[in-house]
Amino acid sequence: MAAIRGLIFDKDGTLFDFRATWGGWARRVVGELSEGSAERAAALSRELGFDLDTGDFQPDSPVIAHTPREIAEIIRPLLPGKDPAILTERLNLAAAETEMVETVPLAPLFHTFSALGLRVGLATNDSEHAAKLHLMRGGIDRYFGFVAGFDSGHGAKPDPGQLLAFALSQGLKAEEIAMVGDSRHDLVAAKAAGMRGVAVLTGIARAPELAPHADAVLPDIGHLPAWISTVR
Repeated sequence: MAAIRGLIFDKDGTLFDFRATWGGWARRVVGELSEGSAERAAALSRELGFDLDTGDFQPDSPVIAHTPREIAEIIRPLLPGKDPAILTERLNLAAAETEMVETVPLAPLFHTFSALGLRVGLATNDSEHAAKLHLMRGGIDRYFGFVAGFDSGHGAKPDPGQLLAFALSQGLKAEEIAMVGDSRHDLVAAKAAGMRGVAVLTGIARAPELAPHADAVLPDIGHLPAWISTVR
């Protein structure tokens, strides 16, 4: 087993708390697109797998792992006449402006990764533009040598294209990299890329769902340095 030299992270539910962050996004999207119609707001919420009253998401919510383009296609039947490209851009804009809530204090943790000599990347099904804004607002963008969104030309998870592009860009072998994420999409992508898959429990999915697909299951990314020290 090779030592870990690189980490590629999912973003939402991994670096940033999913419910706290994307609940606000869902409320904004539903509010804007419903245009004052309570019936349409309820229908949009159902399609997004989001409870407007509790702020919680269903385990199969498309917001968890789908791309903005895919989410736009899912809700477009409720919005007659909406151009899918314009709708996707509207979802991207709402994502870019969303306030991100850290799962753990990120700046000191990523300083630790840097001190350990680890190469760091991001693979998200959000847009690349939104991802870079979120990293910048989190004060950790300088640690990332690679950032890919669904629109960066490498495909989207669960396909492994983003992960393989990270390995190539950093001159690393797949077995030297761990993919860290909160969903099955992340872990399936890791396996397809030949990388270790590390699950964290700061998203919607729980350990019983993730464990069969993961090399390790951690409470949050703050436990990564200790885990990395055990991998030889």
